Amino acid sequence: MSHLTILLPFGLPRPELARDLLRELKLPALATLVARAKKEDSRREFDEFARALPHEMWLSAQFPLLSFVPANLLPGQDVQNSPALACAAMRALSLPVEQGNWFMLHPAHIHIARDHLVLTDIRQIDLSEVDARELFDAAAPLFAEVGRELLYGDANTWFMRADGWHGLLTSTPDATCGHNIDIWMPQGEGARDWRKLQNEVQMLWFAHPLNERRQIQGKQAVNSLWLWGGAPATVSSPGQREVFNLPDGFRGLGQYARTVLANASAADVIAARPENGLLTLDLLIQPALTGEWSSWLEQLQTLESNWFAPLLQAMQQGQLDQLSLIVTDSSHVLELHTSRFSLKKFWRKPSLTRLLP
Repeated sequence: MSHLTILLPFGLPRPELARDLLRELKLPALATLVARAKKEDSRREFDEFARALPHEMWLSAQFPLLSFVPANLLPGQDVQNSPALACAAMRALSLPVEQGNWFMLHPAHIHIARDHLVLTDIRQIDLSEVDARELFDAAAPLFAEVGRELLYGDANTWFMRADGWHGLLTSTPDATCGHNIDIWMPQGEGARDWRKLQNEVQMLWFAHPLNERRQIQGKQAVNSLWLWGGAPATVSSPGQREVFNLPDGFRGLGQYARTVLANASAADVIAARPENGLLTLDLLIQPALTGEWSSWLEQLQTLESNWFAPLLQAMQQGQLDQLSLIVTDSSHVLELHTSRFSLKKFWRKPSLTRLLP
C-alpha cells in the first residue's frame, strides 16, 4: 500500500483575497484531489503570533525532535518554541555536534518601518560563499570575546553554541518575516546577552565594505543576524518515512527518515512507490510572505503541471494508493485525504472551494 503525504505551505490563500485568487486558477488535477477527498477533513487554527508557522510546526512534529523549552515551566504551562533544528542542520552540513546547546544564525536584513523594525525575507539576501565568509570572518572575533563558539555552515546558515541559554525562546525567520520584530525576538535566559551581541554585529556590519558594494549593486544590506532553532546535542536515529524535497532550514530532518531525496521530480516520487512518503512543495512560501500574489498564482500553475497532474494520473493508474494533502496559511492547517476509491466518485465535480476559509 503506497501512501504519499504532500505538505503545501501557503496553499490556503489569504481569507480576504481567497475567492478572487481561486477564481483566477485553472487547476483541474488539484481541484479533483481536493473535491474527491474523503468528506472528513481537519482544519486547525493556530495563534497568529506563534513562534513558528503552521507548516513548520506540522513538519517538525513528524520527526523525533527533542523539545527545547525552559526547565522552570509551571505545571500545565505550555510554551511554544521554534523547532529544535540546529543540531540536525549541523549534521546535514557535516559539522561536528557532540555536546552543548546550539542555535542557527542567518545573515539578515532588518529595515526601519515608521515606528518599528521589520525582518525581510532572508531568501532575498542571496549571499555568495565568498561574501558570506567575509562577513563571518568579520563577526567571529565578537563571538570569541564573549566565549561563544561560532561555526560556518554555508552562505546562509551559521551556528552558535550557547550552553547556558537553556530553553531560550526564539522564532523562525519565516514566522517573523514582515512583522514588528519586537514580538518575535528571543525571550528568556540569554535573551539580553544575545541582544547585546546582535547589536555589536549590526554596528560592525553597518560600515562594512561589503555592504557598501551591495548598496552600489542595488542589493539589500546585510545588517543583522537572526537566531532560532535552539537544540541540545543528541544522537539521531532513522525513522520510517521516505522524505522528498525538505524545505530550506528543515533539510536536517532527513537524518530522521528511512530514505531522503532532494530535488526530486514527480516521476522520482512515483517510481519510489513510498509506503509512508512525505513530499514538501514550498514554491508558495516566498510569494505569500512578500504578498506577491501574481507570483503565487503562477507558482500554483507550475505545481499543477509539474506535480498535481502527474500524481493524480499515478493514482488513477494504480501507482499510488492514497494521497494526503496538508495545506496551510499563516494560521491554519487543512488536512485532506484522498484514495483511489474516493477518486471514483465522479459526481463530485472538481472544485477548490474546500480551500476557502
